[in-house]
This record gives sequence, structure tokens and C-alpha cells, in this order.
Amino acid sequence: MRIIPQAGLALFALFALSATANATVHIHIDLSGQRMHVTSSSGSYNWAVSTARSGYSTPRGSYAPTSLQRVHYSRLYHNSPMPHSIFFRGGYAIHGTYETGALGRPASHGCVRLSPGNAAALFSMVKAEGARISISGSPPRGGTMVARAHRHSGSHFAARRVQQAPMAYAPYGGYAPSVRQWQYDPGYRY
Repeated sequence: MRIIPQAGLALFALFALSATANATVHIHIDLSGQRMHVTSSSGSYNWAVSTARSGYSTPRGSYAPTSLQRVHYSRLYHNSPMPHSIFFRGGYAIHGTYETGALGRPASHGCVRLSPGNAAALFSMVKAEGARISISGSPPRGGTMVARAHRHSGSHFAARRVQQAPMAYAPYGGYAPSVRQWQYDPGYRY
């Protein structure tokens, strides 16, 4: 007689586990289009993202979240805020950014950046349901256009491509680099 209630309890647990497995949030990041497609029990979403700019890389592959941090500051990049961070491989994370003008094109040091509102929504979904993250594609080529003096033509300015994102914050601490040094490598610790 005791076997029937235990079997019923085991069957219930099995169904509960399978329902949880089906409720997982599916996050696909397309490096080529700089887009994120999210499917969860609350709906389907398609958001612009920024991934690694030239000289850096966003890892491709399939991942599961390793850590969720509502508020995180990058120790590597001048204490930059990373709100609603979903870490998936070492120091790589999906997180909010206040540089929303850069969304839709490569601009990060490797993380996947979202607008703050979308990052908060995704963070809540992943916290409630868990997630599977897939990253594929190749980042688009190119950079930001800037003007510079051209020596060999009658024109004073010619367009040149640079692989830098606009400055979002200034470096801190001891030595202050020149603007040119900072624009060349904002991640360097002076």
C-alpha cells in the first residue's frame, strides 16, 4: 500500500522536472545582425545588441548562465557599470548598457550589451526560468567614420575608418593619458 503513494509522488516529481525543463528561456545572439532573439514562457522578443568591436571577440557556441548579478561593476574596464548581468563564460556576460546609441553595431570588449530595460526584463526571465544561450554568426566589418587631414590631395579631409567606440567614461587614477592615447585604447590601465 505504501508503494502507490511513493510511486505517485515520484511521477509528480518527474512531471514537475519536465515542465521546468520546457520553461527554459532560449536566447540566440546573432553576431552578423547584432540582434538577440529571446523565447520564453512570457513571449518572444527581438532586441538590438552590441557585441565585440574589432580587436576583441564575443565567444560563439552554446552556454548556460553561470551567475546572475543585478548590479556588477567591471574591475577590468574602469569600474564600468554592468546592470542586470547574466554571466555565461568566465568574464563574458549579457548586460545592460547606458550607451544605447551604439546598440545594433559592435562596440563592446566582448560582452553582449542590451538597453537597460531589455536587460532587466531578460534578467527576470532567466532568474525565473533558467536559460540556454547560443551565439553564432560573424560580426560585421567596419568601424566609426572620422575625418582626418589627407596629405596627398587637394581635399583637407578624407574619411578614415577607426575601430573605436565613442568614449563613454574617462579613465581614473594616477596618470591621465592624452585624449589621443585614451581614444586609441580606452581599456588600457594607465
